[in-house]
Amino acid sequence: MKRRWERNLKEQRKSHRRVSELLIGLSCLVVVLGGLLLSTRHEASSQLLTPPPAGLRATTAETPLSYSPILTWQTDDEAVMYEIEFFTKKPEHISSSKISSQAAFRTRSVYQNAYNAPLEEFAADQLGNPEAPIYWRVRAIDFNGTPYTPFSELVPLYTSPNLPRMNAPVLTAEYGGPKGETLLYPVYTWIGQANAASYEVDIYAENPEVNPDAAPIETLTTTMAEIYDPEPHYGSEPFYWRVRSFDGEGQPLGDWSEVRSFRTSPDDNWQVAVLGDSISHGGGHYSYSPAVFSFSWLHYLDFPSINLSESGDTSGMTAERFERDVLPFHPAYLIIMTGSNSLRAGEDTDAVIADLESIRQRCLENGIRPILVTLPAIHPANIEHVFDEPTADDWEDRFEAVNAYIRTHTYIDMAMAIPTKDGELPTQYALDGLHPDANGKALMGAYVNSVWPEVKAEADEEMQEYLDAQ
Repeated sequence: MKRRWERNLKEQRKSHRRVSELLIGLSCLVVVLGGLLLSTRHEASSQLLTPPPAGLRATTAETPLSYSPILTWQTDDEAVMYEIEFFTKKPEHISSSKISSQAAFRTRSVYQNAYNAPLEEFAADQLGNPEAPIYWRVRAIDFNGTPYTPFSELVPLYTSPNLPRMNAPVLTAEYGGPKGETLLYPVYTWIGQANAASYEVDIYAENPEVNPDAAPIETLTTTMAEIYDPEPHYGSEPFYWRVRSFDGEGQPLGDWSEVRSFRTSPDDNWQVAVLGDSISHGGGHYSYSPAVFSFSWLHYLDFPSINLSESGDTSGMTAERFERDVLPFHPAYLIIMTGSNSLRAGEDTDAVIADLESIRQRCLENGIRPILVTLPAIHPANIEHVFDEPTADDWEDRFEAVNAYIRTHTYIDMAMAIPTKDGELPTQYALDGLHPDANGKALMGAYVNSVWPEVKAEADEEMQEYLDAQ
């Protein structure tokens, strides 16, 4: 009788959750709007009312940079890319909303708030001249190539031959924190060198700066200033990585970068782990990878968690990784969100449900409390626009069927976290129609925080019921 009463109480609690989740979602929205979302911007406005990039790196004749400098400015989470202009002399008349014919050099191939300027290509005669600085400015560009901010003010750039040039990539990714900053599948990012045609990333089990004879356990190559690691790395000792550039002939372009380490260890006793695809792995707005933690919903949680997700996963791929990627950590709670890639590609809903059920059962069998997560809405037109990928016409029915299954177990109703428009994920929360941007990820994290005590209690109860039945 007691167990039946407990089950009835559990169903009543779940029913109450369904009734109250709309209010919870609205509460989360209000909380986040009070901070992050107040600065949310839509795509480029013809009025260009959004302020220009700020914080451009300042120099003076007394504080110059090298002939191969790294120029920086404050990051803008709404920027897909930046456009930068250089001038060999200060123009008398210039528009903040238009490119200038007086510019000596211009590029839009800037996908982060840093740029190694090839000054010797267009301003060699002015380098080192304290009486005639170079000038530069930058503006933000959206996915369609439309400027959505004006150009910044012109900033003088003084240079000196006495300072060391940029001679290696500068690493930007850094992992190891408790708020979603420890990833089983890291993404390595860096500031690239001007004229680099490709990069090599080496990963080590020991520090190659301490042991020059250390051999890499993995080598990755890319033409971009980032690369996703396809292999999981975990152990009681830290791992190390570094990057070097190559020119168009395949010859090293300078030196190795500094070495950076990360630790992903089961010995750290992670109580909460998240298993899923790219929505949980992190990143969004086309240009931002999981290395930018503002694009990870785990980063907004009130409790520590380790990220076991991998971009590109179908539900079947997630299920296949369970023994290898989850069991070594043996978390007390496993938050599971996968299936969006499968369903939008037209995979049968029963297959996705079977994958989720398989993960759930294996959790219980291994003393791990499974918490399923409903799948947020998507925006097929935006997915096709950004990724050139079609979406199954009946995606809404497919998502609804899988979410209905999820709601019969211990679950977090993430589909409630972000307000939809006509049943689709609004562009203002997810440029690419699939991966929520920083504002969307903040809403997701806030929603999880709001339901976590109740969900955690339900997961504990479900585990006890399972143990009692054995």
